[in-house]
Amino acid sequence: MNPSNKCGKSSLLRIPLFAALVYVYFCAPVTLEHKTFVQPTTASAPHIALADGYDPRRDPDKDLAAASEEAKRSNKNIFVVVGGEWCSWCHTMDRFFHEHADLAALRDKNYVTMKVSMSQENPNRAFLSRFPRIHGYPHIFILDAQGKLIHSQPTNELEDGRNYNLGRFKAFLDHFAPKTSA
Repeated sequence: MNPSNKCGKSSLLRIPLFAALVYVYFCAPVTLEHKTFVQPTTASAPHIALADGYDPRRDPDKDLAAASEEAKRSNKNIFVVVGGEWCSWCHTMDRFFHEHADLAALRDKNYVTMKVSMSQENPNRAFLSRFPRIHGYPHIFILDAQGKLIHSQPTNELEDGRNYNLGRFKAFLDHFAPKTSA
């Protein structure tokens, strides 16, 4: 046996093991993280296509008309989120609502949610021109059931580090919820 070739077989075994470890470390978390974006909504919340992502092909005027009809029917306000698939904070907000079911329930109880794409492909200038200027994304507009602006909210005021602040977001949703007549 050649002394310089002592490690031959064990070296060959290390390469596939190293490759497997690299795959698990770099690829598996991406797969698991992706699943959080594609999990179905809870059965108690109705599926609202208006909030299914930031599709630049959607017509926000038609979406607002549909949201307004639903808001009138259910005595809710409209929660408009302007952003895009490119926007990391938009995905953080989606994940935040997913992780805080009580907050999502509060939103869904009081608001019809719709998303408006702001992208290079379709900046939706005509639609967004009726609202105050947006300085960062995502941006939230709260509208009444007729589509009239109640409040314009930059989301950085709801942030806390690399996430959103549960207390501030809950207070925001409570504050702009439709007033019920007693």
